Amino acid sequence: MQITVRQGDSLWYYSQLFQVSQRLLLDSNRQINPNQLSVGQTVLIPGFVTNDYTIKSGDTIWSIAQRRNINADAILLLNQSIDPNQLQIGQTIQVPLRVTWRLVNDVDQYDFQKFQQDLRELANVYPFIIQEIIGKSVMGKNLYEVRVGNGSKRVHVNGSFHANEWITTPILMTFLNDYLLGLTNNGSMSNIDLSSLYQITMLSLVPMVNPDGVNLVVNGPPNQEPYRSDVIEMNNGSTDFSNWKANIRGVDLNNQFPAGWEIEKERKAQQPGPRDYAGPSPLSEPEAQAMAELTEYRDFSRVNAFHTQGQVIYWGFEDQEPPEAEVIVNEYANVSGYQPIQTVDSFAGYKDWFIQDWNRPGFTTELGRGTNPLPISQFNQIYRAAKGILLASLYM
Repeated sequence: MQITVRQGDSLWYYSQLFQVSQRLLLDSNRQINPNQLSVGQTVLIPGFVTNDYTIKSGDTIWSIAQRRNINADAILLLNQSIDPNQLQIGQTIQVPLRVTWRLVNDVDQYDFQKFQQDLRELANVYPFIIQEIIGKSVMGKNLYEVRVGNGSKRVHVNGSFHANEWITTPILMTFLNDYLLGLTNNGSMSNIDLSSLYQITMLSLVPMVNPDGVNLVVNGPPNQEPYRSDVIEMNNGSTDFSNWKANIRGVDLNNQFPAGWEIEKERKAQQPGPRDYAGPSPLSEPEAQAMAELTEYRDFSRVNAFHTQGQVIYWGFEDQEPPEAEVIVNEYANVSGYQPIQTVDSFAGYKDWFIQDWNRPGFTTELGRGTNPLPISQFNQIYRAAKGILLASLYM
């Protein structure tokens, strides 16, 4: 919500007026010098939207504020041109409304367009989050990173490396929404103090690593050539892409990382297709390159890759994982009910490469159980487990 600065206003006063932390106000207005507000300047208030209200007989600014459980000056701030003592029946004013509901709610068939729309809405209501385009997909779709918090502990989470595991994206977006709701409302989530987490942790999310693949599974083959003809040919002429894990070029993005890539290349699919082709070389695909460059640049403390299915958490690679990884994964297991598995005969994955090159905790969580793509009817059950893991990744 945008407000216009009046004489004598300050960010501290807005913090008191709207009951929003001063830290969130500062981070929502990074371009502003908080000690030099000027009359007429625009300031963003996180966690609020504006509502039109039509004046009825007997209304006053103070009675409206009382019914809405807000301070009368919050209404006056939004309506600086009106005379509060001369309200007219039928007159329209703006009233601030605290957001207490999820913006991310339509999670079925969650394609790239829905993802972008939800990201825009979240950024509009919670301007303290930072969005950054970290690269482009093969077809030119933006790859987005979202960051929340200012802390030195840098926790990364990603989803939809695999196209038919697209449910991981709305899972992460729902968690992001709930985290932002908690920060701007009661300050907690599952009885965990979020304001302290915000101060000590920087949460980085790439909710959709493989947007071309997700759209292929959810919406069918694209109209654009040569991609349409190519994917249908790779899929043996079928337009049912429910088994498709790869990117639009038929490369499995989670077999792209230089951590035993040659082993995976040798024993898996030898040509592009729906799954398991490691590509012509490590990091040959722009989506994998973007993830590698982001990871190197951000220097994450730990990473969490979300996949489906199996209700297990993989936490090791070639005995190179640090000792604290076992402590963390045991907490993940405790809050989710999922089974920790240290080693598996698999190479070239994102968390494998992270553990190998950084010797820091890296985890791959297989959400839910069944056949991919998992049905949306499992969403609430999956979210409960994922939420526990995600919160643990921040407070541990």
